[in-house]
Amino acid sequence: MLKTDRAKVTIQCNVCGEKFTLRGHREPGGQIETGFKQCLCDNDKHFRIDES
Repeated sequence: MLKTDRAKVTIQCNVCGEKFTLRGHREPGGQIETGFKQCLCDNDKHFRIDES
């Protein structure tokens, strides 16, 4: 069985301040894919993302 690199990230919306804590997998290029698309306020571009 293959082991995948999983990471926990905190995403904060720069528009309304809402915070989301998600788990995702690390892609070969180093990016973390969580499937997150947009905030509740319809913001889909302006976020602060921190890896935990």
